[in-house]
Amino acid sequence: RIHVEDPSVVVWDEFIGMWIALTAVPAGWLWVVAAFLAFRLFDIWKPWPVSWADDHVAGGLGAMLDDALAGAYAWLALQAAAWALDVSPFA
Repeated sequence: RIHVEDPSVVVWDEFIGMWIALTAVPAGWLWVVAAFLAFRLFDIWKPWPVSWADDHVAGGLGAMLDDALAGAYAWLALQAAAWALDVSPFA
């Protein structure tokens, strides 16, 4: 046991958040970079309910849940951008 709430050496929560953000994004490196930047923005900014999960859910579940929610926000932003730009993720 390392007795740390969200150890920086364990990055599975970051992988999960990125996988969520990358789900069904259009092909291309620009979209991958946008997904990374959007995920990091929401992971650092922590809008509600990301901040709630970070503050109220203890242990590994809390560490995982806040990144999963940040990934969901990033996914939503990317899907909205793809829709606004009329870019299909399946083209």
